[in-house]
Amino acid sequence: MIMEDTIAAIATPLGAGGVGIIRVSGPKAGDIARRLFKPSRGELCFKSHHLYHGHILAPATGAVLDEVLVAFMKKPHSYTGDDTLEINCHGGLLILENVLGEVVKAGARIAMPGEFTKRAFLNNRMDLSQAEAVADIITAKTEEGLFMALSQMKGALRDQMESFQGILIDILALLEVSIDFSEEETDAQPPAHVLAEIEKIIARLTSLLATYDQGRLYRQGVHCVITGKPNVGKSSLLNRLLGEKRAIVTPIPGTTRDFIEEAVNINGVPIKLIDTAGIREPENVIEETGIGMVWDKLATADVVIIILDGSRPLTPEDDRILAGNKNRKSLVVINKADLPQKIGTDDLKSLLPDINIPPLNISAKYGDGIPELKDRIYGLVMNHQDADERRTGVMLANIRHKTAIEQACGHLERAKENILGKKSPEFAAFDVREALTSLGAIVGKTTPEDVLDRIFSTFCIGK
Repeated sequence: MIMEDTIAAIATPLGAGGVGIIRVSGPKAGDIARRLFKPSRGELCFKSHHLYHGHILAPATGAVLDEVLVAFMKKPHSYTGDDTLEINCHGGLLILENVLGEVVKAGARIAMPGEFTKRAFLNNRMDLSQAEAVADIITAKTEEGLFMALSQMKGALRDQMESFQGILIDILALLEVSIDFSEEETDAQPPAHVLAEIEKIIARLTSLLATYDQGRLYRQGVHCVITGKPNVGKSSLLNRLLGEKRAIVTPIPGTTRDFIEEAVNINGVPIKLIDTAGIREPENVIEETGIGMVWDKLATADVVIIILDGSRPLTPEDDRILAGNKNRKSLVVINKADLPQKIGTDDLKSLLPDINIPPLNISAKYGDGIPELKDRIYGLVMNHQDADERRTGVMLANIRHKTAIEQACGHLERAKENILGKKSPEFAAFDVREALTSLGAIVGKTTPEDVLDRIFSTFCIGK
């Protein structure tokens, strides 16, 4: 990325809409505005952060491309920290592409994915954790996920890291004193004090790491695979949980051949429901391949819903499915509660001696038991905390952040071992510096360029 370049992109989703925005940022933004924009009244004299009405013209022909509102944001008080121009056009794709084409002819280039936000980071308008939160805000699927991203965008994680780094710097200072001076020349704290401080920060970092499993689910969602033998009501359950007819339901076994994936919000957690083909003895190579893919999906699921047909006795296929999922987070659901039941409690106890969550009787056809099923799905993947309790502290959701904190903990554990082993304080000081470097990577102070490129390449163009 060349910071001297002026970049441009369509910043709103493609397609027809009332308004579409083209964002331009860089040293030529003002010149491009003066070249293309003709105000509706008076001479053009841009005042920063004001809207101006007028038209965008094609300089070569003088043709009017669109009636627009434009705003010019003078650096450093802009999103990127550079001079920035935003052109508010009508929201037709052809109009936006024509205006963008003229912007490029006037001296800009098309922005790469995430380049506006990367410039904001490089211009110290935000730290790396805040930049990553921008993408999470855009892709948030639930209110809880959005709140978590907004909290990070406001600097909650940065503030936490700065707190940790401040403590480590104090620890490092004590270690450095013990390296540079003898005990007769200084009042440096004894190693026991340093050891206690290291143990405290390890405990705090470990507590933060413990939030990752829940934070990841809010950010990425839960993969919930619905499985069972053919015709037990898997597709009916999918439709009932979604509140709409998404999957085809027929009395013919094997109706579902491919995976059907749809998202639903359960108590603030995005749940991706995956309807699968029925598991049975395959009749041909194609069906055998499809059933093999179902088992692959089950192996990576966060939650498995095993459906049994309560109107029929258990079969060897049911036994196989139950046995194949006994080590996974599973919920056993007995469907067709509206019909006479032929599966008894004793039948299931012999198959599920170690089950922690009792089977739930439901009717996917009429909706009986569905609210309780949603509660059980939520309870299986989340600790039971109310929303206010979850929102009182920082929660990790990004694997990069988790890895950096794990590395910091590893370095501090080694520092602790070196102190306990009465090794020279240089060893512990080295490990504390490494821990500082690991935590610095979270906010971008010590993050390599290739990692930055990988992070921002996942952003949408125009952000």
